[in-house]
Amino acid sequence: MRTPLVVANWKMNGTLAEARALTAGVRDGLKRPRGVDVVLCPPFTALGVVAELLAGSPMALGAQNCHWETAGAFTGEISPAMLVELGCTYVIVGHSERRRDLGETDEQINRKVRAVLALGMTPVLCVGETAEERRQGLTFTTVEGQLRAGLAGLDHRAIGSGVLAYEPVWAIGTGVNATPAQAAEVHGYLRGLLTELATKEVAQRVRILYGGSVKPDNAGALTAEPDIDGALVGGASLSAQGFVAIVKKVTHKGVTVLKGE
Repeated sequence: MRTPLVVANWKMNGTLAEARALTAGVRDGLKRPRGVDVVLCPPFTALGVVAELLAGSPMALGAQNCHWETAGAFTGEISPAMLVELGCTYVIVGHSERRRDLGETDEQINRKVRAVLALGMTPVLCVGETAEERRQGLTFTTVEGQLRAGLAGLDHRAIGSGVLAYEPVWAIGTGVNATPAQAAEVHGYLRGLLTELATKEVAQRVRILYGGSVKPDNAGALTAEPDIDGALVGGASLSAQGFVAIVKKVTHKGVTVLKGE
């Protein structure tokens, strides 16, 4: 079965005091979440504090980014090994904000995916089209290019160990989410590509999340679609009450996963 997954991306928000309060609010609001996996991705500065508060909790710790090298002369960067030491088990890779604002290339993103997997963590590989690309009918072309590049050179086992997140750029932080039908169409296309890049069994195992203005009032309808396995939540994850409400909307959907590869 594909267990739904909800990932909180706090982005560049939160002092240590705010991180403590937000983590405690989510932890206490969810207690022992059943039928859903939950990951909190605070800024690098708060990873240690959040790790302490999540100790003994079923919720996992994730990072918003990492470098692809284990160590070296990379001022301002964080290595996958450093994240492992802090207790991270997930890393968001290739978010559109980093692609757009920091010029991350497909090649760099692929190297990050490989580095995260090599250290035993799970990459959450983000793909998504801009508003202009959607208007031009290039949605599938864009996400296919990003997916193929991000997973280039990985074998079936490695592909099956990751998570994908479809985040239409035009929906991130805009308050305008993709409709369930729009999101489902792209998720289905991505799962078909995974079948081609790996196998049908692997494709059925990989969780594909939706991200882009996810809120408590739309999370249920979005994740009710068979190929949408959860959510990557941005702004709404900065409210403990709102994020808890989203998680509670995402229930186990009973999707059967075939055994083997």
